[in-house]
Amino acid sequence: MTLAFVFPGQGSQAVGMGSDLADNFQAAREVFAEVDDALGQKLSQLMREGPESDLTLTENAQPALMAVSMAVVRVLKADFGVDISKAAFVAGHSLGEYSALAAAEAFSLTDTARLLKLRGQAMQRAVPVGVGAMAALIGKADLELAEAACRAGSSAGVVVVANDNNAGQIVISGAKAAVELAIEKAKELGAKAMLLNVSAPFHCPLMQPAADEMQIALGKVTILQPKSTLVANVTARPVSDVAQIAPLLVEQVTGRVRWRESVQWLAGEGGVTQFAELGAGKVLTGMIKRIAPDATAVALNSAADFEAFAASL
Repeated sequence: MTLAFVFPGQGSQAVGMGSDLADNFQAAREVFAEVDDALGQKLSQLMREGPESDLTLTENAQPALMAVSMAVVRVLKADFGVDISKAAFVAGHSLGEYSALAAAEAFSLTDTARLLKLRGQAMQRAVPVGVGAMAALIGKADLELAEAACRAGSSAGVVVVANDNNAGQIVISGAKAAVELAIEKAKELGAKAMLLNVSAPFHCPLMQPAADEMQIALGKVTILQPKSTLVANVTARPVSDVAQIAPLLVEQVTGRVRWRESVQWLAGEGGVTQFAELGAGKVLTGMIKRIAPDATAVALNSAADFEAFAASL
């Protein structure tokens, strides 16, 4: 059995996330306290109590999701004897890539929390609210259809494939008029399409100001060799040189999240037979089951999940 740990991205947040972990495990409480201290805010209280409108703000959702993922990582190690070194690979969806790197001890928890707070703020600053948009193409949507829709939409401005999640679920991003035109084309081609309720057009060239900010911020943190090999979003391939981690994270701000290709590589050349999703929800687990049906995929959310998973190793 070859194992990969995967970490969710934005959209998996919900009021109450992490509460069971904090109520039952000291290691989780310590993670939430450290993230609160790093940010100088009571993020753990916002996660537990809401309001949802504040939690879903990009600058809060990103470090909050990472905190829950890291709480699971620390609880698995402290209480169930499952260390990150059990995984041959780590990967994360968008901000989840930072969680993956923190889990693999390439980043400190404090640095990761601060980087994600800044990343959320920088992404929000990059494009005024209402100027950009994102849309999900679903059903008959595949990469070829999505790219054709983007070509049609590009006559009205920037629009690109932002997330290649799995066959039947592609997200596009860009200038609002261009995204709306691309939606029309996607529907003509037989896909279902809908605008997403997001505050900015992530993973497209309009995010370049945020990428520039992240380049400066990443240049100020220490990045160590990960204890498990990272498969990067923008290349869908393993990263062997630690010096490439920061440039790939910068590129990720404007680049495509190649999740489908990442899972295909992991289950193919990577030889991964078991995926475990660490953090809030089980969105990635569902995607993985569609992309790599021969592999096992589990979401680890509760003590019962942790116990069963530890026993399976």
